[in-house]
Amino acid sequence: MKGNVGLLVNTQKPKALEMAHRLLKWGKKEGISFFLPPHEASVLGVAGYSDEKWHSIIDFTIVIGGDGTFLRAGRYVLDSSIPLYGINVGHLGFLASGNQDRAERDIMMILEGKHRIEERLVLKGIVWRGKTQKHTVFAINDLVLTKGAFARVIHVEVRVEDKFFAQLPTDGIIVATPTGSTAYSLSAGGPIVPPHVPCLVLSPICAHTLYSRPVIFGKDDRISLIPKGNHRDLVLTQDGQLGYEILPSDRIDISLSRDKTVKLIMLPDRDYYDLLQEKLNWGHGIVNPDRE
Repeated sequence: MKGNVGLLVNTQKPKALEMAHRLLKWGKKEGISFFLPPHEASVLGVAGYSDEKWHSIIDFTIVIGGDGTFLRAGRYVLDSSIPLYGINVGHLGFLASGNQDRAERDIMMILEGKHRIEERLVLKGIVWRGKTQKHTVFAINDLVLTKGAFARVIHVEVRVEDKFFAQLPTDGIIVATPTGSTAYSLSAGGPIVPPHVPCLVLSPICAHTLYSRPVIFGKDDRISLIPKGNHRDLVLTQDGQLGYEILPSDRIDISLSRDKTVKLIMLPDRDYYDLLQEKLNWGHGIVNPDRE
């Protein structure tokens, strides 16, 4: 891979800043240049590039932080398809899965072409208010319709390809990508879906019914969420980071984007199933069959 390496950093985390300084020092010694957008450059005290220039010259990007930083980075490069490799200084590190201790080794492997590119699906959400398109948003993990601070049930009509599917009394509804199936959707009882399986996952949040279960929809399906009643404190959240006010009878159309994906850099010694075992302890039961 070519050598114009971008650097995106969670500037609110001291460990991320420490890691960034370490890579900048190492890169100078090895003749590897890191290119930073304006905010990171200002905080780290190095020369930076405008957002437009940065996007035009970068071959791949190192993201230093946790999964939240990686999600922000993914949306930042969404229109330029710059591959991302995350170095985790957060908690879980399911997207930013690189280890701090071998960061320099990993970057050298990427520069030497010893990696593969994995494309992750992205959600496209359109908020309609009457006939007006109020918002168009993209999410790597999920789009979530929830109630506000008060403990009130909301009623949401769910339609698939404009055909009535259900009306749910619930605390909220998550629509997730396969990538997002191990995030909020998982904690709401949704399934784990490998990223190469093209689909959408709908997971109700604390549904006030005995029949409601998570549902997997096809890659070409369009899901519509329409809040009923007169609730005035509804919010649509984008990857848990950005929020949009939703009014009664607004319509949220959600589908997989047909022209946008996020590209992840994967190294040969680690794949998705390794991460499931390492990060979620999948398959590490407490029962030892040899002792039974």
